[in-house]
Amino acid sequence: MSIAENVQAVRERIAAAAQAAGREAGEITLVGASKMNDAAACREAVAAGIDVLGENRVQELLSKYDQHAYDGVPLHFIGHLQRNKVRQIVGKVSLIQSVGSAELLEEIEKCAARSGLVQEVLLEVNIGGEESKSGFGSRELFSAAEAALEHPHVRVCGLMTIPPVETEKGGNLPYFQKVRDLYVDISSKLFHNEFKYLSMGMSGDFEEAIRAGATMVRVGTAIFGARDYAK
Repeated sequence: MSIAENVQAVRERIAAAAQAAGREAGEITLVGASKMNDAAACREAVAAGIDVLGENRVQELLSKYDQHAYDGVPLHFIGHLQRNKVRQIVGKVSLIQSVGSAELLEEIEKCAARSGLVQEVLLEVNIGGEESKSGFGSRELFSAAEAALEHPHVRVCGLMTIPPVETEKGGNLPYFQKVRDLYVDISSKLFHNEFKYLSMGMSGDFEEAIRAGATMVRVGTAIFGARDYAK
């Protein structure tokens, strides 16, 4: 199937999942996770009506950015971000989804201030408490969100999570529900209910995420095909 056909198929799955949850498909933003796909593939996704493109790696993003791969849609950074690479993407991406430490927040504030802009971000939640993953633990998330309010050049727009790998179908639903509860609590207590994005769910579990309340899903394989990690 072509990328356009895949985008259509994913949209149909989103619509079905939303309907089953008593929601509207229009509530969910589809992010094409274009890691390891070239500029031509990104342009195909844009032509197919993808809402957003998301990149995991700074160097790959910069290379494709120079090739105008993302023209026509917002660009998000969705991978692990090192502090020394923040300056390379602030101002190029409309949203940094993977802010999982106070130090990273501070670096984004500094770079955005130097550029005279306000960078929108999501706070990443390590909901499974996995040592191999970045992100704030659920117990430290509220204080991290409070601290973010002290940064005038950073705007927190919601939360993002990557739960543990599923061992059975539906296994991530409880994790997604926990993040949804955190999202509602922090938005109401600190951000005047103005959070916009609850980014959770990927190719294998985005229907569960929609059921739990996701407003944004990050889909790579189901749109672009399986990645060749041997390259």
